[in-house]
Amino acid sequence: MNIIQMLPAHWPDVKRIYEEGIATQNATFETSCPVWEKWNASHLPHSRWIALIDTKVAGWAALSPVSDRCVYGGVAEVSIYVGSDLRGQGIGKGLMNRMIKSSEENGLWTLNSATFPENTESIMLHIKCGFREIGYRERIGQLDGIWRNTVLMERRSLGF
Repeated sequence: MNIIQMLPAHWPDVKRIYEEGIATQNATFETSCPVWEKWNASHLPHSRWIALIDTKVAGWAALSPVSDRCVYGGVAEVSIYVGSDLRGQGIGKGLMNRMIKSSEENGLWTLNSATFPENTESIMLHIKCGFREIGYRERIGQLDGIWRNTVLMERRSLGF
């Protein structure tokens, strides 16, 4: 596996993997994938990674700002997705570790995640990579008319 910086040319594969996550209804409240321009504008320009197995994009990770207020400039929300046929092979852990390193190199001190409690694989990945559970939001939003909860997780960088 090779982890490299995500480029706009990778968008078709990133979009495909994101749509696989959307289809599970356990990865995001989103019901459709945005166009590249909207996705690009909503994610930080650094800390965007893809995992390649041979030449196939196997997964991706990126960060979104949690707020446009300057006081939260060092805090970002994690997005991490692995292709449905490649889960459980360490791809997510490789992406997460690379993203953590990159986030710290870019001055971030806190990474956040809000995960559906049913997504136990993602929760375990976050815990293995140094995240801790900090809360639980009940009935925070609806997906297809069904109220969903989220587990809030956080990772604090030691150097800050």
